[in-house]
Amino acid sequence: MSGGLLVAGTTSDAGKSVVTAGICRWLVRQGVKVAPFKGQNMSLNSFVTREGAEIGRAQAMQAQAARVEPSALMNPVLLKPGSDRSSQVVLMGKPVGELSASGYHGGRQEALLGTVVDCLERLRGTYDAVICEGAGSPAEINLRRTDIVNMGIARAAKLPVVVVGDIDRGGVFASFFGTTALLSPEDQALVAGYIVNKFRGDVSLLEPGIDMLRGLTGRHTYGILPFAHGLGIDEEDGLRVSLRGAVRESVVAPPVGEDVLRVAVCAVPLMSNFTDVDALAAEPGVIVRFVDRPEELADADLVVVPGTRGTVRALEWLRERGLARELARRAAEGRPVLGICGGFQVLGEHIEDEVESRAGSVTGLGLLPVRVRFAPEKTLARPTGEALGEPVEGYEIHHGVAEVLGGEAFLDGCRVGAVWGTHWHGSLESDGFRRRFLERVASAAGRRFVPAPDTSFGALREEQLDRLGDLIEEHADTDALMRLIEQGAPAGLPFIAPGAPA
Repeated sequence: MSGGLLVAGTTSDAGKSVVTAGICRWLVRQGVKVAPFKGQNMSLNSFVTREGAEIGRAQAMQAQAARVEPSALMNPVLLKPGSDRSSQVVLMGKPVGELSASGYHGGRQEALLGTVVDCLERLRGTYDAVICEGAGSPAEINLRRTDIVNMGIARAAKLPVVVVGDIDRGGVFASFFGTTALLSPEDQALVAGYIVNKFRGDVSLLEPGIDMLRGLTGRHTYGILPFAHGLGIDEEDGLRVSLRGAVRESVVAPPVGEDVLRVAVCAVPLMSNFTDVDALAAEPGVIVRFVDRPEELADADLVVVPGTRGTVRALEWLRERGLARELARRAAEGRPVLGICGGFQVLGEHIEDEVESRAGSVTGLGLLPVRVRFAPEKTLARPTGEALGEPVEGYEIHHGVAEVLGGEAFLDGCRVGAVWGTHWHGSLESDGFRRRFLERVASAAGRRFVPAPDTSFGALREEQLDRLGDLIEEHADTDALMRLIEQGAPAGLPFIAPGAPA
């Protein structure tokens, strides 16, 4: 078997990432050696592989679903936005420069198609099946000529395509039909059918529409997946809704102690790897909110300043919003603050940046004795160590080099009073360390909170991935899906007018 499939979507956030992960978990449970793939990803949520390559976190999560080690081959092109108009281009896990959107789509993207196809073919030579994830919509007709992630890669690798639509948003039938009808005849020939995502209610009420869709398009619907709460799977492009009051939670369980812990995460601009706080949200009795106003910090037992692709911009935002004053007040009162990566950098005394913002010398918040200099080379690492008497693993993705001038050592950073700072993403996924840290937070906050003694973030993540596999196994036409992966798109699929514009 040397099969493949492209999971496209009617829109961004239609569910491509989780459907891809679910198919990977279902296949590996069938004994299929499977790998995920996304030719081009735009995300500020990234991960570092064991060989030191930076890829999208969604592909790392999908690799875990497939029970394989993440690799740069699985996400050869990663775009990390630095503004509304430009992104850092990461090629095969290493940054190669900044490009404007027009510069990238004006020629650079098309030139990368060979690299993307080569990575996919190398995976297909190693695995029984490769499940590819698209980006946005395949019917973005203004970008089709340079496309390397949707129909461009499907055509180059002769991959069958299923299109995922989020019925919870409404208009899913129009979205399926319109997406297909805006593709060229050659592209349409690869679109085998559809998957309905996030359905609520009685499936029998939807079935007449599914039959009509087949009559209109001649294409099969491969699954109707129900709405599933509390999956907590890594998101790709950041939180799409207003961040004020948005809550992260993986489990709903009563606290072990007498109190809950309230965690406020400052929703800084260009926030990256906000999934760091998912491990906190997995703890029974820990409530995690994203905030953007100083009064929302008042009842927080812990404030997290997360990673960001724009450290200086985040620093300015904190000051403009009045959050910087509140953070300083908290530090003076001995109330816990944790800075991670860019958030750690803004808590320092001084930043010298001629690389990311080119702002030069900038005064930090001065809550930690740290000076930061931005280097042209990006640090990409998978460090291990010990803190609070417990082993810790993490990963580093940053241009800022921190010089720690005092305080108590904490991972690669430091601690002063109740203010903690580190470059290490993912450290809170280390269960023993997370429990000890939350005990310190509860003590400083005067809360009678007790961490659950048996919460395993890794086990919870595996349960979530199994739930995704269950959704595919129980609610998709798995026989038809397996034939599609093994044999490709059915011959003779009808053309839907008008097709792509000339």
